[in-house]
Formats: sequence, C-alpha cells, structure tokens
Amino acid sequence: MTALQATRRAPRDRGALLLLLPALVPVLFFSVAPLLYGIYLSFTDARGGRNAVVSFVGLQNFGDVLADGDFWSSFKVGLIWAVSVTLLQFLAALGLALLLNSDLRFRGLARALAMAPWAMPPIVIGLMWRLVYHPNAGILNATLRDAHLIGHNVDWLNDFGTALPAIIVVGVWTGMPQTTVVLLAGLQGVAKELHEAAAVDGAGVWRRFWNVTLPQLRPVIVAITSLDFVWNINQFAMVYALTQGGPGGRTRLPMLFAYEEAFRYGFFGYAAALGVAITIVVLAVLGFYLWRQMRERA
Repeated sequence: MTALQATRRAPRDRGALLLLLPALVPVLFFSVAPLLYGIYLSFTDARGGRNAVVSFVGLQNFGDVLADGDFWSSFKVGLIWAVSVTLLQFLAALGLALLLNSDLRFRGLARALAMAPWAMPPIVIGLMWRLVYHPNAGILNATLRDAHLIGHNVDWLNDFGTALPAIIVVGVWTGMPQTTVVLLAGLQGVAKELHEAAAVDGAGVWRRFWNVTLPQLRPVIVAITSLDFVWNINQFAMVYALTQGGPGGRTRLPMLFAYEEAFRYGFFGYAAALGVAITIVVLAVLGFYLWRQMRERA
C-alpha cells in the first residue's frame, strides 16, 4: 500500500469506527465491563453489606468451588437439563421444520403459531406453566383425570420424581421455535435436484432424508445444537419462576446456585468464581463436542 492510499484510507477507517460506536458502546458497557468485573471479583472475598472490605484471595474461591459438593450436584442437574432439553428440542424442531417445509395448507399461519413461545419472556412462560402444573387448579391434572390416566392430583413441580422432567418439558417448548427457524432455513437451502436424483435412483423417503437431507443439514445442526446447549445450561429466569431450584435442589441449575450464593447469602466473590468455573467447564464440553463433529466430518 502506498503512502497516498494509506492517507486516503485513514479517514474512511475513522468514519467506519464512528458508525460502529453506537453498537460497540452498549456491548462494552453492558457485556464486556461486567464480565471483566466478574472475573476480578472471583479472585476476591467480596461480600454483601455496607462498608465491606474487599481483599484479594487469589485462587482460594476456585479451590472452594472444586471442594463444594453442592455445586457439583447442581452442575450434574444442569448437565442433565441442558443435554435433555437440547436433544429433545432438536428432535421436536426437526419434525416441525420438516412439516413447515412441506406443502402444508395454511403454512404461513402454522409458522406464525409455531413461533409464539419465542415471543414470550421467560418469566411469563414460567408463571404460565406453573398454572398448567398447579396440583389443584391446573389444566394438566384436570385433563389427565378426565382421561382416567391418573386417579389423584399430582404436584408436578414439588414432587422429587416429576420436578425435573416437568421443567424439561417447559424448556423444550420454550426453545423449540428458534431451533425450528434455523433448521427450516437449512432445509430450504437443500437442493431439490439432489432429492430428485435420489428418487430416480429408487431411494424412498427415509433414505432420501438420511442420505441427502441430514448430510446437507449437518453444519446447521452442529451450530444450533451448540448454541442451544449454551443457552440451556445458562438458563435462569424460567426455572426460577417455576421452582426456584426446588424441591430439595432437584431443579437447582448451576446459575440458580450461583444466584443464591450471591444474593441470598451475600458471597459475591465466591458466586463470581462459580460463574467463571461454569463458563470454563461449559467451554470445555462444547469444545469437545465441536472437535468430535469436525473430526467426523474430516
């Protein structure tokens, strides 16, 4: 690049930076700065209360995390939740995407209705499903009683055996729309000529789906399942509205555990270390998954 070209390019670069500032400032202020501050707190003994003295404790908080059985119990619950919801979301969304990609009558209306859960805030979803699961006035118990499938009311969200499956159902219902949208976009990118060629060779519907559609969707599937896993294991608001982590910690996801440590007990430094530890473990799990997928493609 000549000196003249560099001189002409500099004002354009400054102009582009100025145009990006309205988008960059909120990201720096609301995302990057809190993240860095949280990492800083994880190395301190910060606690709630007036005039609390904050001291640097190094890796002590992380050592406490490794020795905290309650945290690892919550992380186990979180993994069961995230894997189950991600897998079921994908299967349900794939079926719905295939249906919406077909010559369905009133397809536009069906697509709009399928997106309805996406437009609802997590707290609203949690409160709505609490009413559905209500042991005495909930529509679920009433429907099952009318169908003679149960003989007495079930307290879905307070029973040790049903609480986690109940919130998994809500998680699948909540996250299915965005997965459906991504898979539907991927399906519309699959060349029809490939299906036609496979049909000419005598391949049936299932073989065309398995040998043509799925391989074409694989990059989309890897991307959306990875994002779904991260979103699900970081879930907080909806589960808090449903169960607040009960009964007996059966639905206490890792973020709920960190929230309690910070805002119920006032251990801000330890809670920040929990957040950092969760992030590291999730990145490791996600990195292993992506590595396996890339290795299989190679």
